[in-house]
Amino acid sequence: MNTGIVVAIVVVIIVLIIAPMAIKIVTEYERGVIFRLGRLVGARGPGLFLIIPFIDRMVKVDLRVVTMDVPSQEVITKDNVTVRVNAVVYFRVVDPEASVVKVLDHIRATSQISQTTLRNVLGQSELDELLTQREKLNQMLQKIIDEHTDPWGVKVSTVEIKEVELAEEMKRSMAAQAEAERERRAKIIHAEGELQASEKLAQAAAVIGREPSAIQLRFLSTLTEIASEKNSTILFPIPIEFLKAFGGKGEAKK
Repeated sequence: MNTGIVVAIVVVIIVLIIAPMAIKIVTEYERGVIFRLGRLVGARGPGLFLIIPFIDRMVKVDLRVVTMDVPSQEVITKDNVTVRVNAVVYFRVVDPEASVVKVLDHIRATSQISQTTLRNVLGQSELDELLTQREKLNQMLQKIIDEHTDPWGVKVSTVEIKEVELAEEMKRSMAAQAEAERERRAKIIHAEGELQASEKLAQAAAVIGREPSAIQLRFLSTLTEIASEKNSTILFPIPIEFLKAFGGKGEAKK
């Protein structure tokens, strides 16, 4: 009887020790990559499953999207301007087996390739392109980084350039350039307004040339505008024909 109790106790102890090693639970956003005597068996989960203690080994892989900040990189652009740029990369594991077997640390590897690609791509771009065509550069970065991480079972979904830091001298130069550009546009707009006004005046002169009485109507309209003001100015309209009469006499004397 005592021997049976001892054996039962030993069995219970062994079960209590082995059960946690054999029973594995993997959550919905994880996968368990199983190795049996060092050989890859495959990925399992989510849920509860059993493995062989001391023979099987499981490595958990998180499948959720990872948001990784790329540290600020000092870049010399194609037009020899030094800037500091940082970015953010969004990626996730799509092949748990490859992320464990083909790379030691897929997060660190993705971070390093992101930094290198950021320096290389922006180094081949000019400053104006970096400031005005950021969406194009983001897509280029995403494509290149994703091509490098694809063999590791990592999918890079988005790369965003967050901030571009310029030297103070460059900021002042750009401000002066922007001010000069605004002045140029203002002069062009003013010149275009003068051109349109001159065209309208020429059209008005043509109408008056065809209809001499139009100048008198314009004169009377001007008198109406002046009379609306509170002033003591007195104007006497003189017919154009009256002036022409004096002009005709002068020509006749000559």
